[in-house]
This record gives sequence, structure tokens and C-alpha cells, in this order.
Amino acid sequence: MSDLMHWLDEKPSESQQCGYVAIVGRPNVGKSTLLNHILGQKISITSRRPQTTRHQILGIKTEGDVQIVYVDTPGLHLNQTDKAINRYMNKAASSALKDVDAVVFVLDRTCWNEGDEHVFEKVQGASCPVIVAINKVDILDDKEALLPFLQKVQEKLPEAILVPIAAKHGRHVERIEEAVLAHLPQSQHFFPENQITDRSSRFIAAELVREKIMRQLGDELPYQMTVEIEEFDHDGRVLHISALILVERNGQKRILIGDKGERIKLIGKEARLDMERMFDTKVMLNLWVKIKSGWSDDERALQSLGYDGLE
Repeated sequence: MSDLMHWLDEKPSESQQCGYVAIVGRPNVGKSTLLNHILGQKISITSRRPQTTRHQILGIKTEGDVQIVYVDTPGLHLNQTDKAINRYMNKAASSALKDVDAVVFVLDRTCWNEGDEHVFEKVQGASCPVIVAINKVDILDDKEALLPFLQKVQEKLPEAILVPIAAKHGRHVERIEEAVLAHLPQSQHFFPENQITDRSSRFIAAELVREKIMRQLGDELPYQMTVEIEEFDHDGRVLHISALILVERNGQKRILIGDKGERIKLIGKEARLDMERMFDTKVMLNLWVKIKSGWSDDERALQSLGYDGLE
């Protein structure tokens, strides 16, 4: 609290720069990986499965007089009238394009499909500079295809800055930051210097559990799964966390628990280790699995689980 009051009392420097930057793209192009590398810390979960990110998440990077607020978004996808949770994710991603100072449009290598075209149509309407990050170039099979692809993208977005990167390894990511900085307005910082996200520790804990499930069971467990934190209590020595995993069918529950509970134990162990690194304390994690049929298409249930903005 004292840090917050000190920040509020500070007078803004005339040389301060601050602004919002939306990171957009179709599912599974590496948006969250890019954000995590920029921040030097995991705040947005990742997996090889599309639509791992479900919420808008702010990642705040402050260095001296410069503060950049990155908005990580769910992947924009074409199923606009699909389940309520898909409508929520599309709305969260689309709204991020409003009132930002720059947009980072992430592509996967030299692929441009109808999903990218859908995002492009949204990006075209943005009234701010666009930076196109061509990601995963380190695993590009045909290196000679990159230049013609860059020319094609430049024709579509003639004012955009194009930057080939490898977000997983941080290759050329600093060029994205340099391009963003060039378009950042002079402004007082919006957040205290030591704040890195707008999300609570409870939210991050739930996301870490969901990440381990997605990574281990992405091929077996459909997307009708979410995590709710029921207990988050620090007794001075140990952080006690109880997480409820909601699935829609009994078969999904059996897959999640695994033979003799081995799968859920492994998920819990991996999530706990990440939590201990994140929160810098010993963690006691308890996981429970419950069937809640139809939750992913129930707007009232989604809002109670923290998926706001569906109306």
C-alpha cells in the first residue's frame, strides 16, 4: 500500500512515456510466448493447443521513464456464433484494438490462412501504427519463402513495420519493443513501477493449473474445462491453495484423474512448482474435479467464473 501511495504522490516527469499495445493474432501463433519473453516472466500461460489464452491479460513493463502496457488477447477465430465461451474470447480480443497506441499483429511463419485474414480485417480498422511480428522463423522449413511472404504482407499493410522473430528464444524481440517505443506518447505512467500485470494472484494460480492440464491432456480433453480457486490463504509460511477443476462429462473427469489418480497428481505437482517460483513461497496445492454440464455455453455460469463482458 505504501508503494502505491508513493506512486500516486509522484509528479510525472516531462520525459515519461506510457501507452497501451494490443497483441493480436489467430489462435496458437505465439502471442503469449512473445509477451512472457518481453516481460522476462510468465504471466500468460502457453501450450501448443489453440485458444489456451481465454482472457485479456495486461503485461506491464517499466524501465526508467518508459512504461509499456501490453494487452495479451485470446486468438481471434471464425466461430463467431459458437458457444458462449468462444463469443467471449472473440469479444475480448476485438475490444483490445480500441484505444491503443500500437498493435502487434502476430503471424505464424509464412502461413496466411482465413484466420489471419479475419484478424487482418480487424487490424485494418485500427487507428494506430501496426507492427507485424512474423513468428517462429527459426523453424521455417523454406527460408527462401520468407522474403516473398514479407512483400505480400507489406502490400496488405503498406504502413506496417515487419519484424521476423522467434519469440520462444527471444530472437529479434527487442526490435518489436523498439518499434513500439517509437510510437509511444508522452504520458504519466498508469501503473506503479513494480507492477507487472493487472491480474490477481488467484487468477494466475488458476491459469497455471489450466496450463498443466492443457499441456498434458490437450489431445484427450476437449476445451470444456476451467479452473476456479476456492481457497488462497497464506499463513506466513505456506500458501494454501485449493483449486476446483470443472469439466462437462464424467468421461472427462476420468481422463483428468487418470489411473489411480496419477494424472491429477502430476498436474498438481507441476502446477505447484510453478506457483512456488511465481509467488516465492512454499505452496500446498489441493485439486478437486467436478462435473458441471454445459458450463461453457451458459453465460450466467461463465460470468460467475470470471468470464465478464458477454452481454
